[in-house]
Amino acid sequence: MAFLDQNPALGYPIAAGLGLLVGSFLNVVILRLPRKLEWEWKRDARDELELPNDMYDPPPPGIVVEPSHCPHCQHKLSWYENIPVFSWLALGGKCRKCRTPISFQYPAVELLTMLLVVACVWRFGFGWQGFGASLLSCFLVAGAGIDLRKQLLPDQITLVLLWLGLIASVDNLFVPAKAAIAGAVLGYVSLWTVYWVYKQLTGKVGMGHGDFKLLAALGAWAGYKALLPIVLVASLAGAIIGSIWLFSKGRDHSIPIPFGPYLAAAGWIVFLWGGDLMALYQRVLPY
Repeated sequence: MAFLDQNPALGYPIAAGLGLLVGSFLNVVILRLPRKLEWEWKRDARDELELPNDMYDPPPPGIVVEPSHCPHCQHKLSWYENIPVFSWLALGGKCRKCRTPISFQYPAVELLTMLLVVACVWRFGFGWQGFGASLLSCFLVAGAGIDLRKQLLPDQITLVLLWLGLIASVDNLFVPAKAAIAGAVLGYVSLWTVYWVYKQLTGKVGMGHGDFKLLAALGAWAGYKALLPIVLVASLAGAIIGSIWLFSKGRDHSIPIPFGPYLAAAGWIVFLWGGDLMALYQRVLPY
């Protein structure tokens, strides 16, 4: 790690390459994890209701074992068709066999993950802090991608991220253990309180439980002092971008908009540069 810190011309390309590879895997997680969870929920419900076995749907592809394939024609991708970003460009964004367009999500997630990983090692170096920040970034990309597609934040992402943040605090990797525990507790309770009050006043559900857990995880990584800036930035971004999206699509304002991606983006920004942003704010508005 010290060698890479002393030789950034080598370290940054390695970080970028790893970011592209991990981004390719995150695409698999974003697409397959919700299908796997839905299949398991249906299976458990059928077992509970004692329905016959012949009513089971075939299990969806696994996340790790099954190779990548075209979702339209089931063509299994060769290694040269599975190179992050470059294969998508070389194939013209279409399947080599059936010529069905390949979603732009694939190179977008790969490039986004690469940029976030490079930013993390630039901010924290190539040691444990850089690795931890990159790990946080990858979990946030996966969670935000799934929430955008399915309005779902799986426990397999939010709770694992929460525990990783608490474990990191044991060695004061980013924040002390007390700040991490307080951040996790306050992060969960604060959004749960908003959810509960809104439900009591309107009789409607205004927020998913995954949002509570995601903010708790961000509190564990960044500490309780980061919670208010995260919520403010996420709320402001969600209000502006969500309103523009609804207006451009001509959609009803009662249509739910996932809050997880805004929390993830705000959490990442505050985690990396929260101190710098607060210092800038105090210089611009000292009183």
